[in-house]
Amino acid sequence: MDVTPVWKDRKRIIFALPFTFTTYALTKEKLLIRTGVLNTKEEEIRLYRIMDVTLKRSLWERLFGLGTIHCCSADKSTPEFDIRWIPHSAEVKETLSRMIEEEREAKRVSSREFMSDEEDQELL
Repeated sequence: MDVTPVWKDRKRIIFALPFTFTTYALTKEKLLIRTGVLNTKEEEIRLYRIMDVTLKRSLWERLFGLGTIHCCSADKSTPEFDIRWIPHSAEVKETLSRMIEEEREAKRVSSREFMSDEEDQELL
């Protein structure tokens, strides 16, 4: 398993300066979100579990060349999350989308695998 980040960056604040304690790292198989300075938290989301990726850019974000990527996943602990205020957000979103599809193909995962038990019961 390769843990070398394909992409990594830090959440930005005013004037697009990276003075925050939230970091993002994208590896071949997962997305890592680390937050905090004294009390830290690390979220690990497997790429094949991410269902939908949306790019949002407010006027403020566009002025500073930033964007927010909103993701919906099948992960129970993190069903929705944002990769906030990052530069080159359109390119990062495209890279993330491509890697998600590659990982889903490699794991042979289809969207049917993420159906809940309730949906399965409706099919019966």
